[in-house]
Amino acid sequence: MDLKNYQAKQPFSQKHLLTLADYSQDEILQILSLSLDLKEKTKKGIPHPLLAGQTLAMIFAKSSTRTRVSFEVGMFQLGGHALNLSTHDIQLGRGETVADTARTISRMVDGIMIRTFDQKDLEILAECGSVPVINGLTDTYHPVQALADVQTIYEHKGTLEHQKLAFVGDGNNVAHSLMLICTKLGMDFSIACPVGFEPDPAITKVAMGFAEESGAHILVTHDPREAAKGADAMYTDVWASMGQESQFEEKSKHFIPYQVNDALLECAKDDVIFMHCLPAHRGEEVTASVIDGPHSVVFDEAENRLHAQKAVMVKLMGKAEQ
Repeated sequence: MDLKNYQAKQPFSQKHLLTLADYSQDEILQILSLSLDLKEKTKKGIPHPLLAGQTLAMIFAKSSTRTRVSFEVGMFQLGGHALNLSTHDIQLGRGETVADTARTISRMVDGIMIRTFDQKDLEILAECGSVPVINGLTDTYHPVQALADVQTIYEHKGTLEHQKLAFVGDGNNVAHSLMLICTKLGMDFSIACPVGFEPDPAITKVAMGFAEESGAHILVTHDPREAAKGADAMYTDVWASMGQESQFEEKSKHFIPYQVNDALLECAKDDVIFMHCLPAHRGEEVTASVIDGPHSVVFDEAENRLHAQKAVMVKLMGKAEQ
């Protein structure tokens, strides 16, 4: 499949990005194709003010490096403006309801991106507001990361067909979104977690339904070597997600056997790429030899957050010029 020249099968119909489970395969491919196009324009210095005069409100209940920088720079490159709103600075952090915040902000801006804890807050924003809402991360999903990740796989492998992504570690928000996007696109997905840290069974069930439709294979196991076998891409994340730092010592007892190291990488294909959503803790979930080694593409992923999110914003807030 040539994503650069992908032809949409249906008009893009989504208003929000809450979870990739809501998106069709065609809509995901439209975003990825546009992302590649916008990345090429950025590299060549070709202006693309597709959201000129528009404003994105960015609400952060969780701290951020990649999400903050990529959305703000992305809006600037699209000709718009991004407004940073910490919950320490707005009334949402002082007891105003999410619904009232949505009704107020959406009368003044053209889109809302939120990085928060509870997926329900995101859903209320979308229900009560009148502008597109983008999930910049919740405890349940991280869809913009998954879009950037799949774009990175495509760029390094030249295709998404017959690709296998292996995730080793906690069955968290990143794992959920990767499982959904892979099964939507027909990519094989395996995940190895310690007992008790598997992905949400309800989300796994949904992903299995998508896998049946696309022809993808999905594996949930407790054996990291089994998950890694034949993988084209291997992925891990921190052992204690943001907000769970107090659980690190207890969780690390379970996760030490799930470290991605050179021995585990050898179970995958010779040309496997190593992926991590960052920030990373060298010596914990991954060794320095892997993340700083020749298989690592983690900074390509980080850069692609910018381009994938620009594509999402254009699709939701404007008209993509493809």
